[in-house]
Amino acid sequence: MNTENWASFDQPATKFDYPANALEKAWPKLHVGDCEPWPGDETLVQAWCHFHRGEFADSVDLAVQTGETAHVVANKASGIYADYLEENDAVKQQIYKAGIARAEEAIEFDPENPNAHYFHAYHLGRYSQSISIAKALSQGLGGRIRKSLDRTIELQPEHAEVIAKVGKLVGSMTYGASAEKALEHFNEAIRLSNAPIAWIEYGNGLYLLYGDKRLDDSNEAYAKAAAMKPLDAMQALDIEYASGSLG
Repeated sequence: MNTENWASFDQPATKFDYPANALEKAWPKLHVGDCEPWPGDETLVQAWCHFHRGEFADSVDLAVQTGETAHVVANKASGIYADYLEENDAVKQQIYKAGIARAEEAIEFDPENPNAHYFHAYHLGRYSQSISIAKALSQGLGGRIRKSLDRTIELQPEHAEVIAKVGKLVGSMTYGASAEKALEHFNEAIRLSNAPIAWIEYGNGLYLLYGDKRLDDSNEAYAKAAAMKPLDAMQALDIEYASGSLG
């Protein structure tokens, strides 16, 4: 993957600088949402340091050099970059497709790894949003996303990020469940992580389920995300998004 022309995170990297020992101490809070275990390997730790500072290109480059064991940081860094910083739609699609392929390789290499399945669903979901509904349906992307999300929860029942994504699928009624069940998922994700993205997904879910009837509640969820203090670059981007969405 060519990261040479990737845009830069616009806040000072030192703001979220976690030297290896500090990163290990902060790890439980930083990864409460994805339940990723402490990597241990020095090179992987450095790739995660780059990620948390917002040096997404450096994180991906180092992860790719490391090989199959670095699939989680590669897919998380590339996904967050594409979501928030890449403006070219064609490049976004390339990143998501590379993430899908990397996750599929990871599932073969390490089938019991929850985040191999989670980032498969993540990149599939983002890719499906970047193409036409008809094309997404013809490729059966919805079923593939659901399968990977289901497998993630089987392997890691407290994965807050995937629980929020399941809530969104429930909310869109593609998961065959009620609005009440969707809200249960969102509330569980917030209980587990209380991260900005959990509140954003909750706000999105409320609007998806109830439209303008619960617009105030949806905006309140966004406001809670916007008022948070970021722990790393990803959270800073989430918070910036929530704040901008409030107008």
